[in-house]
Amino acid sequence: MVTQYKNLINGKMVDNGQWLDVVNPANEEVIGQVPACTAGELDEAVAAARAAFKTWKNTPVEARRAALQAMAKAIKDNHEELYRLLTSEQGKPHEQARGEIMGSAYMTATQATLELEDVISEDSEQRLCRTRRVPVGVVGGIVPWNFPLLMAVQKIVPAVLSGCTIVLKPSPFTPLTTLRFAELIKDVFPAGVVNTITGEDSLGPLMTGHPDIDKITFTGSTATGKRIMEGASKDLKRITLELGGNDASIVLPDADPKKVAEQLFWSSFTNAGQVCIAAKRIYIHEDIYDDLATAIVEYARTVKVGDGAQQGTGVGPIQNRKQYERVLELIADAKDHGYKFLLGGDKDPLSTGYYVPITILDNPPEDARIVAEEQFGPVMPLMKFSTEAEVIERANNSDYGLAGAVWTANPEKGVKIAEQLETGTVWINEFMHVSPFAPFGGHKQSGFGAEYGKEGLEEFTYSQVITVKKDAVVA
Repeated sequence: MVTQYKNLINGKMVDNGQWLDVVNPANEEVIGQVPACTAGELDEAVAAARAAFKTWKNTPVEARRAALQAMAKAIKDNHEELYRLLTSEQGKPHEQARGEIMGSAYMTATQATLELEDVISEDSEQRLCRTRRVPVGVVGGIVPWNFPLLMAVQKIVPAVLSGCTIVLKPSPFTPLTTLRFAELIKDVFPAGVVNTITGEDSLGPLMTGHPDIDKITFTGSTATGKRIMEGASKDLKRITLELGGNDASIVLPDADPKKVAEQLFWSSFTNAGQVCIAAKRIYIHEDIYDDLATAIVEYARTVKVGDGAQQGTGVGPIQNRKQYERVLELIADAKDHGYKFLLGGDKDPLSTGYYVPITILDNPPEDARIVAEEQFGPVMPLMKFSTEAEVIERANNSDYGLAGAVWTANPEKGVKIAEQLETGTVWINEFMHVSPFAPFGGHKQSGFGAEYGKEGLEEFTYSQVITVKKDAVVA
C-alpha cells in the first residue's frame, strides 16, 4: 500500500482527499501520495499564517530561537528515517542524502543564532535616530526538487526568526521528506506559523499573486524566477530569487592533476550534477590539460552509477523524467555536432530509471549548447585555455553569475582571479562550501537578493527608522 502524506495547515495534518503520485526516479515506481491542493487550500494556509503573524511578530526573539533549535533537534533525531525517504524520492545516494538531512539540522541551529541589531545613526544633543528591522509578514516559500529539505529549511529559518510566518510549497516531484518533516515539527511552533501546501506547479503562480502573501522566496530556474518577479510586481511583493548557474572552474597550470582530479569530479557530479553551484564548465590550462583530463576520466571509471539506496552508488539517477530527457537532448546535440567524448554519451533506452551515464567531453567549443547552457546533470565539458586574461573573459561570458572556483598552488593568485569573476561566490581550491554566516546570492540572471547570513535574514524584514527630537517642546 502506498503511504499518503498530509499537509501541515494551522497546526494540523490535513488532506483534501485528492492525491498526487510521487515516483522513485531509480525505478519509476510510485512510492507515496500527497494532497493535490487547489486555491481553496492555499487560501486556508495563508489565512492561518496571517492570523498567526499577529502574535508571532511580537514573540520574543529568544523564544523564536528556541523553537528553531527544537526544529533542528527534530531533524537530527529522525535523520535516518528522513535520509532514506529523501533518497527514495530524490534519487541521491544515501551518503549524500544523509549529508543533506544533517546539513539541514546544522543550518537551522547555526542560523538561529543570527542577530538583527538596531543601528544608531545619530545620537546628538538634538535627536536620537534608530533603525530597527521589522518582519514583512506572510512569506510564500517555493522549494526545488534537487535539495528539498535543505531548501525548505533555508526558507523557514529566516522567515520565522525574523518574526514572519510561512506557507511552504515543496516541488511536486519531491514533497515526501518535507511533509514528514512538517509532521515532526507540528507542535514546535504555534499553529499557523509554519504551513505546507502541495500540488502541481500551477500553485506557484497562485502564491505569487496571492494578495495576503507579502514576500516570495524561490529557488529554481531562471525562467521561472522571471515569471515570479513579474507576478510579484503586481502588488510589489518582496522577493528573494536563487536561480540557475553555469558555474566555471579554472584550473591553473601549477595545480597537480593527480591531487585535484577527484575534487573536480565531485564538484561536477555530486547529486548527479543537479546542483545550482556545481562546476558546469571546467577550464584547464593547456600545459596540464591532457594529464588532468586523463586523471578525471580514470577516477570517473571507478564511480558507480545506480540506485542511491544501493551500497557503493556514487551517482544516482536524474530526479524526474523532464530533466532526464533534457540532459539526454544536450548529449545528443553534442554527438550530432561531432564533439569528442572522453567518457559516456551512450544510454540504454530499455533500462528502467532516469539514469544518465557519467559523461565527459573533450574541449567542445564555447558556443556548444552543452557548454553555454546549464546542464543540471552528470555532464562535464573540459576546455583548454592559454592565458589568464582569456579564461577570465570566457568564464564571464555568461548570462549567469552564481558561483565559480579557481584551483591553484598559489592561493594569492587564485584570489586575484576570483576578484575578476562576475559571480556571487568564488572558491579557491574547494567547491560548494556555503556558510550559514555569509550571504549567498547570484549576479546577473542567477538571482535577486541573498540567502544565509545577516544579509539573508534582512531579506525577510523592512527597515524602520525612529527619530526622537530631544529638545522638542510639546507641553
